[in-house]
Amino acid sequence: MTQPQSVAQVLAELEAAPAEAILSYAATRFPGRVAFATSLGLEDQVLTHMISAARLDIPIFTLDTGRLYPETYDLIERTVRRYDLPLNVYFPSAAEVEEMVARGGVNLFRNSVFERQLCCETRKVKPLRRAQMSLDAWVCGLRSGQGATRQIVEPAEWDAGPGLYKINPLAAWDEAGVWDYVRAHDVPYNVLHDQGFPSIGCAPCTRAVPEGEDVRSGRWWWESAERRECGLHQRSAGAPAPPAAPADPGDGVAS
Repeated sequence: MTQPQSVAQVLAELEAAPAEAILSYAATRFPGRVAFATSLGLEDQVLTHMISAARLDIPIFTLDTGRLYPETYDLIERTVRRYDLPLNVYFPSAAEVEEMVARGGVNLFRNSVFERQLCCETRKVKPLRRAQMSLDAWVCGLRSGQGATRQIVEPAEWDAGPGLYKINPLAAWDEAGVWDYVRAHDVPYNVLHDQGFPSIGCAPCTRAVPEGEDVRSGRWWWESAERRECGLHQRSAGAPAPPAAPADPGDGVAS
């Protein structure tokens, strides 16, 4: 599917709109065809709170790669209890994970950029695509300035990978504003944030970073900054839309 001309129209309609209004707009414009993909990060917890508070018809799902921190699983439970909402969990194909590990080893992501991207593709991108099959749009917690690959984020974008609108209600927020909201509304968050983790993904691929460093410098820290994306958001450093990730020669699919 090619990018629709109406993306510019969506941006015009959302100009200067607060995050809550952007979420309401998404639920109204794409009724029954929009969902929120949460990574359980700080921004995503803010969006979960907003969706719950406004009782918006935006289903919420997350991806379990099988390599998450225990603290992330604890947060899933606390979030479900706090907001009394279903949180659908998508898992990677067990057969594909087994085949990948048999070929490259359990920690193949250390071997090369290609193998790291293959691991992300198998554990994240493919489950995401299954979750997106019946959607016209998906909601994300991306912000501008959120690391080298996220300098420019718009409230609405065209995601060429799945052929969907991507809605970013917090595009104009800064980190201080996110924390202010979390504290003001007592939003549950991952305790690892208090231990120097600004961005939290799979345990083997995420570490704490010194205060003041790039917020994504703790993700895949052995790679150069412009490569620190998993394929869920195909972006390059300093640009709003990056080139496609390399394909897996085994199945022709590009994480």
